[in-house]
Amino acid sequence: MARMTAAEAAVRVLEREGIDVCFGVPGAAINPFYAAMQRRGTMRHVLARHVEGASHMAEGYTRAKAGNIGVCIGTSGPAGTDMITGLYSAIADSIPILCITGQAPRARLHKEDFQAINIADIARPVAKWAVTVLEPAQVPYVFQQAFHLMRSGRPGPVLIDLPIDVQMAEIEFDDEVYEPLPAYKPAATRQQVEKALAMFAAAERPLVVAGGGIVNADASDKLVEFAELLGVPVIPTLMGWGTIPDDHPLMAGMVGLQTAHRYGNATMLKSDFVLGIGNRWANRHTGSVEVYTKGRKFVHVDIEPTQIGRVFMPDLGIVSDAGAALELFIEVAREWKAEGRFKDLGGWVKDCQGRKRSMHRRSDFDQVPMKPQRVYQEMNSAFGQDTTYVTTIGLSQIAGAQFLHVYKPRHWINCGQAGPLGWTLPAALGVRVADPKRRIVALSGDYDFQFMIEELAVGAQHKLPYIHVLVNNAYLGLIRQAQRAFQMDFQVQLSFENINAPEIGVYGVDHVAVAQGLGCKAIRVTEPDRIQDAFAQAQAWMDEYQVPVVVELVLERVTNIAMGADIDNVTEFEETLDLPVEESETVLV
Repeated sequence: MARMTAAEAAVRVLEREGIDVCFGVPGAAINPFYAAMQRRGTMRHVLARHVEGASHMAEGYTRAKAGNIGVCIGTSGPAGTDMITGLYSAIADSIPILCITGQAPRARLHKEDFQAINIADIARPVAKWAVTVLEPAQVPYVFQQAFHLMRSGRPGPVLIDLPIDVQMAEIEFDDEVYEPLPAYKPAATRQQVEKALAMFAAAERPLVVAGGGIVNADASDKLVEFAELLGVPVIPTLMGWGTIPDDHPLMAGMVGLQTAHRYGNATMLKSDFVLGIGNRWANRHTGSVEVYTKGRKFVHVDIEPTQIGRVFMPDLGIVSDAGAALELFIEVAREWKAEGRFKDLGGWVKDCQGRKRSMHRRSDFDQVPMKPQRVYQEMNSAFGQDTTYVTTIGLSQIAGAQFLHVYKPRHWINCGQAGPLGWTLPAALGVRVADPKRRIVALSGDYDFQFMIEELAVGAQHKLPYIHVLVNNAYLGLIRQAQRAFQMDFQVQLSFENINAPEIGVYGVDHVAVAQGLGCKAIRVTEPDRIQDAFAQAQAWMDEYQVPVVVELVLERVTNIAMGADIDNVTEFEETLDLPVEESETVLV
């Protein structure tokens, strides 16, 4: 048995669990852990400018690739509280990240010591497990349990709090015989799958709703195989976008109150049976449960037992990992199809495809200042099917989801449930660390961008290039639109005349100057016919300098984006395109 500090034992466990990069900010109470990392020399460390930023980098790293687990490290006190938003975002979307904090010595925990806070209790509501380790010998096994919990069942984050004297204490630990614990994943039974498929076979207009659980299970290929086997249309949720390519003939559109397609909502309302796999029936997807469920039967497959029946009671609930369930669905469906037990769904699929080809929103506006819809049209033209989009919340995200196209899993990286402003920039950096080669395009409104703008310096320091599309209307646009219901426009304007940049008028912050000051490149665009040139320039700068490049697009101050209270009652503020099916083949929106 080897003798080492508990901190070194923890680092060795991280190595054996496959961790080779982490994000964080050092400090006095976590310095023993950093010293162990330095001695081992096995891990890359990305120094953030804010610990919340580090937690979102860890999220982006996890979300980018199946099997990844992002690690965020910080000192005691405010570093831990800074991580809470990252933990909340991660648990809300079933994302495993490991947050590690330093802590005051054990003997000082009850004495209101400097930066001593009971972070485990604070983090517990937003973590699968949060623990302060009080015995040095437990450290490697607490880390082992953390990885087991993060990977088992519904994935989620863990926080481990390490008092400084615990980190420095010597223990016996043999990492050569260490093995990660096997993850637990519930699996559907044949009887459950047969009952679900019998309900499917009885339906005339069935759909599959594909959620983020399919992405987490790395089972998108199985989803497509199942859909093609039965010829059933698929509705991806926002977190499941990319599980089936947007241009696949069975991709029937997204459903919801905001991040939705007109044809997706229309198809859902025509359906009579829905098989939900790895989804949560989130309220921005369903709207009114009465409207969403009326006239159709539901089967719900989810890895977490308490998710079934949480929003509404399905006709059948199945507790299963999405990948395991899809494997069995494919096996049984193949047998039943050979026996002729399924209807021909060709007519239903043709109807869905007709709506998809004809029910669109206009995007070819050419006025100045620009309408946001034109920006997304130009993004579709400039960025190919291998592009990964990273975004958080706001009108930019909502309109982006209405107009952009996604073709692969993990190519739409979005904190769907928590939606913290500032998430986009550090998450994009985390995606870049996870994949040095993929094309990454982040999408932010001006306020999201300003929340954690300092993290641009991390991209410059660590050579993490990506393109950041910044749509600027100098407004809290989504909140302004929501305030219409209260007949007000109050405390949501970000506009002012910048004395140092009179050329930008009332648009306030000079984002180009700030980005340049943080070591990055940036370009401002005010006319729609200049967008393609700006994207090309951004790509050239990114390739040359290997830093983030910001493309700021100055929009009209007020644009209301389509949304509503129910999926049958979405308000379209701009012109829609209801084209005859035979004429709509060439519409690119």
